[in-house]
Amino acid sequence: MEHSGTELRDRFGRRISYLRISVTDRCDFRCVYCMAEKMRFIPRKELLSLEELHTIAAAFISLGVRKLRLTGGEPLIRRGVLGLVHQLGQLPGLGELTLTTNGSHLEKYATELHAAGVRRINISLDSLREERFRELTRHGDLQTVLRGVDAAQAVGFERIKLNCVILRERNDDEVLALVAFARDRGLDISFIEAMPLGTIIEHDRNRSFCSSAELRSRIEPRYPLISSTESSGGPARYYRMADSKIRIGFISPHSENFCASCNRVRLLPNGRLLLCLGHEHSVDLRAVVRRHPADPERLREAICAAMALKPERHEFRLDEAPQLLRFMNASGG
Repeated sequence: MEHSGTELRDRFGRRISYLRISVTDRCDFRCVYCMAEKMRFIPRKELLSLEELHTIAAAFISLGVRKLRLTGGEPLIRRGVLGLVHQLGQLPGLGELTLTTNGSHLEKYATELHAAGVRRINISLDSLREERFRELTRHGDLQTVLRGVDAAQAVGFERIKLNCVILRERNDDEVLALVAFARDRGLDISFIEAMPLGTIIEHDRNRSFCSSAELRSRIEPRYPLISSTESSGGPARYYRMADSKIRIGFISPHSENFCASCNRVRLLPNGRLLLCLGHEHSVDLRAVVRRHPADPERLREAICAAMALKPERHEFRLDEAPQLLRFMNASGG
């Protein structure tokens, strides 16, 4: 809607300081809450090139965005992505470059990611049981991911956080084990309410839903939680424990709506700028960069104009068919 100096704001006065960049919708896992077993991915010719991704990211930084997160699908399977990471890490004005990964390639790339300027990594980990992990991811190997966690810790990232999507009767009996694992490793951990994106046949979303409040009630008797005002710049609400340095976060798109403080937008692999995860409000930035490849001001104007489309809030309903047929892998992790 507007940018005053280097501040990008939407029509509700929220400052947009965080861009999530999905570099690919492809993934080597097929997590049951995220994707179908047989997926139809975006044709490669419709994907933004790495150069276009860098151009758009630079435009956002020039408008006051300070945090970039690379996501997917699985970002580390995109050919040439490490070159992009190095380029993004050198953007003047960037405050923080982060990455969300399933961990399957982290053992190989952790050192180079750190050298490129990534300081915080989120790693998806929904189970500590090998067979269950394979069932939830359909293709994942738990030991490969755990070696990736080890590699990330050895490199020395400032923060490593585990992301856990909890489903009733699938992995909700592991909540305390996951907290204990995070405590033992000195890792932050966030529990995430599954979002109703795409048509899922593996489970009934309404029946499998576990609210953040229920998870806190399970954790509290074993690990008393102390509410914290800390923020990582995203939607998580954090808690501490008196006998541990780690943070426990809860991301609650259903039960504890966080839209009033939303500071982020998402760039999808095909160049759509998605203004809200729970809506289809978007602008085609790929068209802008391809029609006007040498005109950064035209791109900045398109980004600013897009802010007028950002809705006030999402309206997820678990008891209805999914309002959005877009799967999570195409939405930016």
